[in-house]
Amino acid sequence: MYTLIPMASLPPALPSTFTYAQARDAGLSKHALYRLRDEGRIEPLSRGLYRRTDRKAANLELLEIARRAPNATLCLTTALARHGLTDEIPQALDLALPRGTRTPVTGAPAQWHHFDRATFEVGRELLPLEGDTTIGLYGPERSIIDAFRTRGHGGRELAYESLKRWLKRRGSNPAKLLKLAGNFPRTVPAIRQALEVLL
Repeated sequence: MYTLIPMASLPPALPSTFTYAQARDAGLSKHALYRLRDEGRIEPLSRGLYRRTDRKAANLELLEIARRAPNATLCLTTALARHGLTDEIPQALDLALPRGTRTPVTGAPAQWHHFDRATFEVGRELLPLEGDTTIGLYGPERSIIDAFRTRGHGGRELAYESLKRWLKRRGSNPAKLLKLAGNFPRTVPAIRQALEVLL
């Protein structure tokens, strides 16, 4: 005679993406967690990070990064692509952290950049991912400024092309762009010169 092992149940309060510690806090034992994994009711995203399979799909790479590095911010080519200012698709996500912050280990392909703490928040927005989980994203103007500021990363063509596309958009405001660029004084002459050519 066989003894049926009851299925492990998922605590309703457990978020869609959760850590091992959150699972333990919600009352799941180590064995129950592994049983849920084996039953296909949760899936491991990376070491110590899991996702419920009964919730709608999300961008798992961004969720993992947001959990591992709450200050992580999509930047450079990745941000430009998200704003439709370039057709380039980076092989790895470009992510910024404040200088001096430890770079996390992630399963998601990521290229980490460390930006000055004094200007890290300039032009930074929050992109909702799921529930109360968000990831930083530099707005279009800051992304253009960064393209000029780090021309060695994406090349001069990327900076000019993104500015050209942005200028064609309704509501683009060169004065606002130059004002924001004032936070990065060494970038202002290059942006001003490009605006003179393109306008």
